[in-house]
Amino acid sequence: MKFENVRWGIIGCGDVTEVKSGPAFQKSKNSELVAVMRRNGQLAREYAERHGVPKWYDDADALINDADVDAVYIATPPSSHKEYTIKVAKAGKPIYVEKPMALHTEECNEMIAASKEAGVPLYVAYYRRALPRFKKIKELLDNDAIGNVCFVSTTQYQKALENVKDSWRVQPEISGGGLFVDVGSHTLDILDFLLGPIKEVEGFTSNQAGNYQAEDIVTGAYLFESGIHGMGNWCFTAYDNVDRNEIIGSKGKITFSTFGNEPVVLTTMDGTNEFAFDMPKHVHQPLVETIVAELTGKSDECPSIGVSGGRTNLVMGQFLGDVVEE
Repeated sequence: MKFENVRWGIIGCGDVTEVKSGPAFQKSKNSELVAVMRRNGQLAREYAERHGVPKWYDDADALINDADVDAVYIATPPSSHKEYTIKVAKAGKPIYVEKPMALHTEECNEMIAASKEAGVPLYVAYYRRALPRFKKIKELLDNDAIGNVCFVSTTQYQKALENVKDSWRVQPEISGGGLFVDVGSHTLDILDFLLGPIKEVEGFTSNQAGNYQAEDIVTGAYLFESGIHGMGNWCFTAYDNVDRNEIIGSKGKITFSTFGNEPVVLTTMDGTNEFAFDMPKHVHQPLVETIVAELTGKSDECPSIGVSGGRTNLVMGQFLGDVVEE
């Protein structure tokens, strides 16, 4: 499946598409955004006018079956990812779906199977895999900058968000869990990118503050297929905000944040080196560019696909105790 120019449609043109993702489809080479859909037709029309998009819909099926739409970006909450992915696959069009990929790993598997059966690619919006800062970390690891990797440690905690109980992000039937699923998925996915798949998890979850139904703290240990050990702590009711990952090796360590823009720090016996990067204005754009390059036959390198996205869902499910690997 090759295109000369990829014409995109978006299902669910909400806040995430305003700056982070939507403009990326217009600014990437050989790519254009030709249609958007939102159930509220007036909001869809306003979005289209605001961003210079020629078509808008209030019906997803109409967008999916529009002959002028080559590929579809699904930017709705996770509860509808499977439904829309299967519809787009049956229409024979490539799919780019928001993260987390679905409510749970069984849905991910159905989505992967549908795309495979239809012969269309399935990409997942874990855009950090294409950002320069994380590619640099991967390069350091591949070049043996810290020797043999022994373990990785993640500490992420933040202040309790106000008025969050009404957000879909903490309603498991819509999001798949709490803020751990929304926020922690990014870290677990980037660790998969950097260190390979996680094969075993032992974790604990609690709702300590009682601000909403879902878990608000998750802690645990995990084992990578490579034998690397990992430990993680995610708390969403703490006194402060901290975002720190450390990859420890036999010759040094790499320290970095998942969400911040602080320099990546390499520490060895020879001293400390810092690598600073500017965050792209449209953070999805580097990943979208890899997708477009693949769809136009310029390269075959998109690093975030259905199989890798499904692995992150599986690991989160193992933490939360709602998935049993067969």
